[in-house]
Amino acid sequence: MIYPIVAYGDNILRKEAKEFHRDSEDLTKLVEAMYDTMNNANGVGLAAPQIGLSKRLFIIDSTKMEEEEGKGVKRVFINPEILDEYDEEWSFEEGCLSIPDVHGDILRPEKLTIRYFDELWNEHEEEFDSMTARVIQHEYDHLNGVLFTDYIKGLKKQMLRAKLLNISKGSVKTDYRMKFPSKK
Repeated sequence: MIYPIVAYGDNILRKEAKEFHRDSEDLTKLVEAMYDTMNNANGVGLAAPQIGLSKRLFIIDSTKMEEEEGKGVKRVFINPEILDEYDEEWSFEEGCLSIPDVHGDILRPEKLTIRYFDELWNEHEEEFDSMTARVIQHEYDHLNGVLFTDYIKGLKKQMLRAKLLNISKGSVKTDYRMKFPSKK
């Protein structure tokens, strides 16, 4: 199943997601559908709020972004908690499936340590770096109601306002299905 991706302007993207309970969903089907949705939109990460589910769950596939063979990971993160972010901050142009055609240079720490459960409910505590850490940080932000555009400041932010308003009104074309905020 391929879900429509929730567009910028929908309130669910601004809410802190609730803990994912072991018996709350058919996890196997949900994860499979999230990967199908992400891949259909050519993404490298997808958080549950982006498909309209306010749960602390995201998936990534950073193998598409890592230049070094075997460096990226394809992983499910349930109820994640970033324990530490460290090392040099570095800038990279980020985008988001919920905010199509908008990009911005975002500073993030190079490394992180995260605790999470996988889809089999095994607990992990791992360190990630480089692009994988960045994708995790981006998706983790979604669980806390934070969007990458929140890090953009000044004139660049003002220049994006019209684009963001158009997205929230449904005036954007994508190669994937989107769910736009309800008109009031």
